[in-house]
Amino acid sequence: MPNFLVAESETADEREARRRHAGKSSGETYAATLRQLRPDAAITIVAPADEGAHVFDAAALHAFDAVFVTGSPMHVYDDTPEVRRQIAFMRMVFASRTPSFGSCAGLQIAVAAAGGTVRRMPERLEAGIARRITPTEAGRDHPLLAGRAASWDAPAIHGDEVETLPADATLLASNAVTAVQAAEIRHDGGVFWGVQYHPELAPGEIAIALRRQSSDIVDAGLAESDADVERQAALLDALHDAPDRRSLLWALGVDHAFAEETLRRTELINFLDHLAGR
Repeated sequence: MPNFLVAESETADEREARRRHAGKSSGETYAATLRQLRPDAAITIVAPADEGAHVFDAAALHAFDAVFVTGSPMHVYDDTPEVRRQIAFMRMVFASRTPSFGSCAGLQIAVAAAGGTVRRMPERLEAGIARRITPTEAGRDHPLLAGRAASWDAPAIHGDEVETLPADATLLASNAVTAVQAAEIRHDGGVFWGVQYHPELAPGEIAIALRRQSSDIVDAGLAESDADVERQAALLDALHDAPDRRSLLWALGVDHAFAEETLRRTELINFLDHLAGR
């Protein structure tokens, strides 16, 4: 039976805010996705950024088959107690040599823990759909991206990005908005696979995120008004309910790799197949 650890990178207030809007914290969403993919898995959710959170040593983390680090509004470049605790946890994950996977802020936390840097995006936001993600030469043959086309779209919403990768890291995919869309990081004996986008999220969950950040999206010039954001969110809601509806694929400018659940989760499935439990 696989034994997985899901590490929330949200603070307690952020977890409660997401539950009010989306019904689950980021960690609870990750756990629900993993239960669908590995119904026999034992899953533990922890919140390393919290004050008073249990501090894992390498031996305790080594007991898990894989660690998953969630997205969150956390700014990894802020020198706060929450960020310091989260990065210390990730350094211990590397030291434990337990394979790990993360999306969005999860990738950024791993980058910072291994010596890279994260910054606020010059274009401020990538919201809703990350377009035309393209593998690098290394990414074309990497198992994280097995099954991906020459380019693809993915659910995404972030205002921060990786600025520089750590020394022992491999860039696997980029797009025109964010240079680091997927990467492998090897550090202190551990290996991490991560993406800037969200293979664990469904279109309806991205729609909720768009509505929550509507004013930021308008301020960033990605939409003219809150009504424009709502129209995009409504299309994503509709796609969530009817992923085969061709008119919605056309209206959103996506294909089945975005709409179909199994294809959307490609990177997460590849990690489970290649690294988790090995």
